[in-house]
Amino acid sequence: MATTNLRTNAHIRPTNAVIRVLIVGLTLSTAAIHASLGGMLFLANALAYATFAAAMIVPGPIGHVRWLVRIGLLGFTAATIGGWVLFGARFPLAYLDKGIELGLMAAVAFEIWRIDGGPVGLVREARRLVAHLIGRQVAKG
Repeated sequence: MATTNLRTNAHIRPTNAVIRVLIVGLTLSTAAIHASLGGMLFLANALAYATFAAAMIVPGPIGHVRWLVRIGLLGFTAATIGGWVLFGARFPLAYLDKGIELGLMAAVAFEIWRIDGGPVGLVREARRLVAHLIGRQVAKG
């Protein structure tokens, strides 16, 4: 099966829309939980998650690098879970949030596989971005 990118008609498919809504919903859910905990670190975490949620749906030029947003969201969520494992408090809401974050990671990984073509597609996109940036530097120089 050929892979597609969001720059094509992939964003019109109902399955892709459902996955994207799931990602945004889970991201906003964990943002709300972190915002409710108080403290600057949790507030910063909540703002970061809210920013990722917005970046997943905002139209325009960011659509060309949405693959980069997905990688960032996946890495940020993994770091948040890692921080909790090392230093976090163990109470029921924390476990619920970690479940949400694991679901979020699974949904993002699924979207990376489906839309970007998995790791091979991400490497292809990264090469394309680097080539574009190098070309821009050469053109300006």
